[in-house]
Amino acid sequence: MRKRVNRVTLRWGAIGTATLVVFFSALPVHIADAQERYYYRRSILDFFFGRRYIQEYPPQQAPSQNAPQRQPAPRKKAVAPKAAAAPRPAAPAVVEEKVVEKLANAQKILVVGDFLAGGLGVGMDAAFRDSPGVVVETHSNVASGLVRDDYYDWPQQLTKFMDEAKPAMVIVMLGANDRQQMVTDIGKEKFRTDGWYAEYQRRVVAFGQQVTSRKIPLLWVGLPAFDSPAMTADAVQLNQLFRKQMEGVGGEFVDIWDGFVSEGGEFIVTGSDINGQQVRLRTSDGINLTEAGRRKLAFYVEKPVRRILGVQASPDLVRLDTGNTPAIDAVAMPGRTEPISLSDPNLDGGAELLGGRAFPVSATKSPRDLLVQDGEMAAPPAGRVDDYRMAPMKPTAQVTIK
Repeated sequence: MRKRVNRVTLRWGAIGTATLVVFFSALPVHIADAQERYYYRRSILDFFFGRRYIQEYPPQQAPSQNAPQRQPAPRKKAVAPKAAAAPRPAAPAVVEEKVVEKLANAQKILVVGDFLAGGLGVGMDAAFRDSPGVVVETHSNVASGLVRDDYYDWPQQLTKFMDEAKPAMVIVMLGANDRQQMVTDIGKEKFRTDGWYAEYQRRVVAFGQQVTSRKIPLLWVGLPAFDSPAMTADAVQLNQLFRKQMEGVGGEFVDIWDGFVSEGGEFIVTGSDINGQQVRLRTSDGINLTEAGRRKLAFYVEKPVRRILGVQASPDLVRLDTGNTPAIDAVAMPGRTEPISLSDPNLDGGAELLGGRAFPVSATKSPRDLLVQDGEMAAPPAGRVDDYRMAPMKPTAQVTIK
């Protein structure tokens, strides 16, 4: 047992010695000469076989134990050249909107109704912005109508508005909020019943007569289509009622239906504006109107308004300020002027009226006279296809074959 341990110890001792020899032999050995040109490296092969490997370095690259090792300089990151800053676009010139001054005696258009009438009033302001003889005044209540007179009494309010404004025309747009139960003197009437339509018709007639009884022109604007099929169907029936009753009270019904539906009669969100461009006419709820929709709504009403008001609604109407008129000298005024006869030929500096001079007479007949009167046709130019004066071709000699 003791011998066995000694063998193991000897073996481990030999292995350790060999390991140490290999370790130390692997270390580089420097030979100091004049220039430190040679660098000897010993390995385990040198230990057993005596081989040596010599590697030569140039003097400037020869490693030195005392020379401090230089740290590699950090690389500078390449910085891309900055692009020249683009010039800022010039700010758009602010175009000042020309404000047309209204005349002191401008005629006033009174627009009354619910939320749709409020949008109509905005569109009418834009339509008559350049007309100095027209002023638009709008009174609208968003949730009002002719059904809930307990919430907003339109007959009473209309009388007050007309007394204050003294309008030259009244435009009404109501009915979008009237699709609900109505309280009458008899009781409550549900929407779409015969009793409801009878009472609603009576209220429409009474409301219209408040305007026409004062000899004021009345325009009743119909309802547009809505995104809801039920609301659209009710709007069709209410428009029929409005049209029929306006004919009886002396008002005029303005139909705007075609401007807010497709060719098939369906509700549309986007359509043509007053310039023919495709724009959004309705808001996302399918009920209200956008700015372009309001202007289009006023476009339908603008036509009858200009027809009724006439020259007063023209944008070319100007005001004559009598305070700045030039003084007229009474001495320089001409005397009495004799009436001018329309048949006086001396007004144009000539001796005869226009058209009174006889046409010049030609000694020869024109090609038309030759053809119509004498039946003679002028000779065509030589060489043209209808020139039949060409000499006939001579007949060729006939050859007989025997």
